[in-house]
Amino acid sequence: MSGMGGTGGTGDMVALAAALRAEVDGEIRFDAGSRGAYATDGSNYRQVPLGVVVPRTVEAGARAVSVCARFAAPVLSRGGGTSLAGQSTNTAVVIDWTKYCTGLISVDAERRTCVVEPGIVLDELNHRLARHRLQFGPKPSTHSHCALGGMIGNNSCGASAQAYGKTVDNVRRLEVLTYDGQRAWVGPTPPAERARIIAGGGRLAGIYAGLDRIATAYLADIRRGYPKIPRRVSGYNLDSLLPENGFDVAKALVGSEGTLVTVLRAELDLVPVPPYQSLLVLGYDDICAAADDVPRLLEHCSPTQLEALDGRMAQLMREEGAYLDSLDTLPEGDSWLMLQYSGDSQEDVDEQAHALLRAVGRDEKGANIAFSDDPEREQRMLKAREAGLGVTARPPDDRETWEGWEDSAVPPERLGDYLRDLKGLFQEFDYDHPSVYGHFGQGCVHTRIPFGLRTAEGVARFRRFLERAADLVTSYGGSLSGEHGDGQARGELLTRMFGERLVTAFGEVKALFDADDRMNPGKVVRPQPVDGQLRLGADWRPDTPDTHFGFPDDEHSFTRAVLRCVGIGNCRSHSGGVMCPSYRATREEEHSTRGRARLLFEMLNGHADSAIRDGWRSTAVRDALDLCLACKGCKSDCPTGVDMATLKAEFLAHHYEGRPRPAAHYALGWLPLWARLSRVAPPLVNSVLHAPGLARAGKLLAGVDGARAAPVFAEESFVQWWRARDGEPPDPADPRTVLLWPDTFTTYFHPAIGRSAVRVLEDAGFRVAVPTEPVCCGLTWISTGQLATAKRVLRRTLAALAPYLEAGTPVIGLEPSCTAVFRADAPELLPADQDVQRLAGQVRTFAEQLVHHVPDDWRPPRLARQAVVQTHCHQHAVMKDDADRALMERAHLDADVLDEGCCGLAGNFGFERGHHEVSMAVAEQGVLPAVRGAAPDSLLLADGFSCRTQIEEGGTGRRALHLAEALAFALDGNLPSDRPERLADRPSPPSRTARWATAAALPAGAALGLRLLRRRPRSPG
Repeated sequence: MSGMGGTGGTGDMVALAAALRAEVDGEIRFDAGSRGAYATDGSNYRQVPLGVVVPRTVEAGARAVSVCARFAAPVLSRGGGTSLAGQSTNTAVVIDWTKYCTGLISVDAERRTCVVEPGIVLDELNHRLARHRLQFGPKPSTHSHCALGGMIGNNSCGASAQAYGKTVDNVRRLEVLTYDGQRAWVGPTPPAERARIIAGGGRLAGIYAGLDRIATAYLADIRRGYPKIPRRVSGYNLDSLLPENGFDVAKALVGSEGTLVTVLRAELDLVPVPPYQSLLVLGYDDICAAADDVPRLLEHCSPTQLEALDGRMAQLMREEGAYLDSLDTLPEGDSWLMLQYSGDSQEDVDEQAHALLRAVGRDEKGANIAFSDDPEREQRMLKAREAGLGVTARPPDDRETWEGWEDSAVPPERLGDYLRDLKGLFQEFDYDHPSVYGHFGQGCVHTRIPFGLRTAEGVARFRRFLERAADLVTSYGGSLSGEHGDGQARGELLTRMFGERLVTAFGEVKALFDADDRMNPGKVVRPQPVDGQLRLGADWRPDTPDTHFGFPDDEHSFTRAVLRCVGIGNCRSHSGGVMCPSYRATREEEHSTRGRARLLFEMLNGHADSAIRDGWRSTAVRDALDLCLACKGCKSDCPTGVDMATLKAEFLAHHYEGRPRPAAHYALGWLPLWARLSRVAPPLVNSVLHAPGLARAGKLLAGVDGARAAPVFAEESFVQWWRARDGEPPDPADPRTVLLWPDTFTTYFHPAIGRSAVRVLEDAGFRVAVPTEPVCCGLTWISTGQLATAKRVLRRTLAALAPYLEAGTPVIGLEPSCTAVFRADAPELLPADQDVQRLAGQVRTFAEQLVHHVPDDWRPPRLARQAVVQTHCHQHAVMKDDADRALMERAHLDADVLDEGCCGLAGNFGFERGHHEVSMAVAEQGVLPAVRGAAPDSLLLADGFSCRTQIEEGGTGRRALHLAEALAFALDGNLPSDRPERLADRPSPPSRTARWATAAALPAGAALGLRLLRRRPRSPG
């Protein structure tokens, strides 16, 4: 078979894909969508892969390499895909280990070792090790989603490397596979063992003999040419082959970025989980002064972490409204060093901090000192530092900042001077004050720089800067990379750091393992140019489509909104927050926020080889977006604020423009209309929707999943109840007046919530008004991409609300998803409409009104019990739940606010055919188990209709209340001690008799109607 050389002809590609499908136990994907989703990583670079293999076992992954070798197809092993230097993108067959090959094979607690498969995520590994009170030491900021295989490939570090070293320092043995099929466990190899292997002959003997020859030939160069610093990550680890380092082949392969071998399994060293920790924060006038002080601090202490952040990052966090609690705890200064101490007792870790302060002559009570031994507070502060990459990626001034020189490292004792020279270089190139932060205890500097990567001039300056910066760090005895590796970003610069002879040695090692350059080609050895294969570049010419949304925070550009994703990959985390529920359920890259953003980027058709060529009509993009729950979790949880729900709605609007839509878009997208029509005969409508046979047929026609029960319409809607009340409507201008928003879900399905809200608001002294004419926020049309209709609905609603908008009357939302529309979606759909802007400013949640705007003498009724609370995703993303927490505290509720992610129903998503399995998988990851585990006397609170429905239908045996209902019940006295939700007034499903009678009557009625039509005399023609 002729070699593919990285591209391959169509025939070769078809044959390769067929062979992989026939011989590999895995998912084989050569479709445009999969290739587009893997076209880039967290770097500036982009290369569309040949295809993607997701092996179900390690053996299947090894077999995939064998098949690729038969076709001479390049291979790229990939973990979390967070690499910042381009080593996780290539025109190759990508093997993604993270879906299935996630095993913790064994743990030896006494020896403190474990054996893992390459796809296991670091946080998941440490979670499984927790019962042994052990952990893997290195902890990059991507710990929630980086895979151990990727950490080994990159030689990852993180803040904890201050205590535990780099990944290379924690790897004991590796099971590796060469491209030509040699498989072996490798590790430290004493001379006798080496001699035995070489005497055995064969391919493995050739590798060991070759490594021995290279190590001997370049012995002096290695000893002289490798910087003696804590954070030398650049280049191959030839120093691990030195006699004094035990000729450790495993360590030599760590950090080789998949260019030499495929890692199949790894034996790792583990460290004890420290039982106690404390955090000391020192303030400085500027970041260079902070760096100057690092050597002095290290003379007097041995911290677990020594991190830095500068005033520029703090400024960006404040402007973005991020990590404000952490910022408030920082001492005086414009830059800070954070020292974390670990020990066996609280007294020990506290004393370590106090001893340092005494040693350096700092006053413990000084304004530029902050000390904490509260673990939660420490984690919040360290998380703020971890967030540096996301915070600096899209600063509020809308400059684009990029990696490329984001992790250089120098000897810690020279760090201050290096930073001054680096800042001088920024100034020389007119790269205006990038934030500088990082792992200062080991001399590693992080930054993102506003490179101009869209023009030829900007790209040329980018290249010149990298060359100058490489010379600068080398002059300080430093490393191009202190953490993220070389890849394409620094591979071409290695000669400047190591010199020709050592780079020649790298080439000889590459030839020894991979003579034909098929393992991640173009990285480290014979690298692609630093300014080649850019994700943007001077030849990037994306489409600039007209859109329905205004994208006001993205320069009114859909393209700019798509570019928010820089590949950090937090959407691939397995727990905590909301983002991304579909990834957590499927473990599929294309069903993560990042994967979808990559496909939208490809859809813009900015490159000649764009994977997606059919624009808005793309079925690949449609399919990737199909499992997006539109939960908006990414809007808040993504460090750069990607709003995939809005991007999905925009895409659907264009994708289905001028052609039929899925049935669910008519059935569920037009739900407010059908709900109003239900008022003709609610009992009959309910009976039809639940009648045997008819319900099934109706769901089939409506595109609703057969496993879902239709929600029950209330016999009396909230608005009908309101109309029946006596009394004049309050004056909109009365400062006591509030307009209670009658959303579709409250009005027609759970009207008791509206009645409860009226009661509580009136108890608080407000005069409540409710619109009695049909109004709607347009949510269901927005979520199904029927944006033209949504705009018409919104404009009618604005006209109906005009007197209240003119008077500045507060608008109180009960359903979080509808409230979020007014706060976020409506201003983006109608950015020039002043009434929309007024409404966005006047709408409040129920809790916000009762916490921030009540009379001073009002107190909520006392509930005095525990509560399990599920926050709606849209509230989490847009309004936040601070006011809800405050209101529950004032009502003496001991609230356990779940951090278990999305409920999985997410409006229309969980009802649509084909989504039920994913919907329930999302729910079972946290929300439903938490509800099942709640004490019988606990309140279950969920303000969102979707959340309440999922809890009720999820086999929990429980029902959730709205906070308004709980407070209204408390006004009447004590709640029942067992399952207090029994008090909730919910519409009852039709009786069995009614359902069967309807099932029998409707067909008979239809038949009678047909007979009557046939008997009707015809008009003379």
